Amino acid sequence: MRNKAILALEDGTIFKGYSVGAEGETFGEVVFNTSMTGYQEILTDPSYAGQIVTMTYPLIGNYGVNSQDYESRGPFLEGFVVREYSRFFSSWRAKGSLEDFLKNFGIVCIEGVDTRALTKHIRSAGAMRGVISTNDQNVDSLVEKINYFPSLVGRDLVKEVTIDDSYTWETKPGAKYRVVAFDFGIKRNILKCLESVNCKVEVVPASTSADDILALDPHGIFLSNGPGDPKGVSYAIQTVRNLIGKKPIFGICLGHQLLALALGADTYKLKFGHRGANHPVKNLASDKIEITSQNHGFAVNGNSFKDKKGKIFSDFGEIEITHINLNDDTVEGLRCLELPAFSVQYHPEASPGPHDSKYLFKDFVNMMEEFTEGKK
Repeated sequence: MRNKAILALEDGTIFKGYSVGAEGETFGEVVFNTSMTGYQEILTDPSYAGQIVTMTYPLIGNYGVNSQDYESRGPFLEGFVVREYSRFFSSWRAKGSLEDFLKNFGIVCIEGVDTRALTKHIRSAGAMRGVISTNDQNVDSLVEKINYFPSLVGRDLVKEVTIDDSYTWETKPGAKYRVVAFDFGIKRNILKCLESVNCKVEVVPASTSADDILALDPHGIFLSNGPGDPKGVSYAIQTVRNLIGKKPIFGICLGHQLLALALGADTYKLKFGHRGANHPVKNLASDKIEITSQNHGFAVNGNSFKDKKGKIFSDFGEIEITHINLNDDTVEGLRCLELPAFSVQYHPEASPGPHDSKYLFKDFVNMMEEFTEGKK
């Protein structure tokens, strides 16, 4: 016997199915991800805090889970929605089933949902709050409960995923460059990519002050990905603002948005966000198209920079937009022309393309080298 489950959206739309993970009731913003594989990485990506994630690929769980594909210490998302859960898994790397993983971490999951219909509805109406319940099957009751769940706008979700204490990531001693990385919800593969370009990384809590960062005297500073509305993390915006120009800065995803806000630009909420491993982005410098992995519901407003005779400026001097999304023309990258700082909205560490965007980590190293040489 399978326990029934129900997914209700705040507009009253209902999807019925069966429980796969933990029993109970969970609330979050319902979003969709178009990746065909990588469900374990998605489940353990802290950027999904506050969200119920729908997988558009119809079969999930067929290769189980393993000990190597964690992107963080565990899952942070609120719930999981799939069309068909595979009760049989086959992979030489597998250490267990997805269902056991979900139950062990207390993640409520519903299967049997028409995820194509759900995704089309979200694309049309926009991402919205929802609830998955295995307890309450009363539609009116569930929709009423959703109204008490807060929107993601303005919320500080970073404080729910960041670390309490600093730690060092260096599995290969003798790295040439010292990097301090803010943990706004950092993914482990980012740390591996930084290490691959000869960096020793000191990972610090999101609330670490600019003075404490500079006291560590790093070669560079990294602004990580993370969940939610960047405007909700006002303390991080001010900290980044205090660091601009002091050390080379590289930001990814939320880090990109925080850098833009620190530069004096604005951000806004997308209708349904970008989540998946197949988003085309144009590098404006090279005219090359990168196939990228993305996970964000907010974006930088390119028109919020100051325009002077065809050039755009921030509070810290001239900048350039380096990358754009070919699906909707949103800003995917920016660079300060007068100071050592740049960022991208997408995830170059997630192996989309599969290596289209790895050059960004080398660009960061080159920036650190140039900055160090310039100080001599």
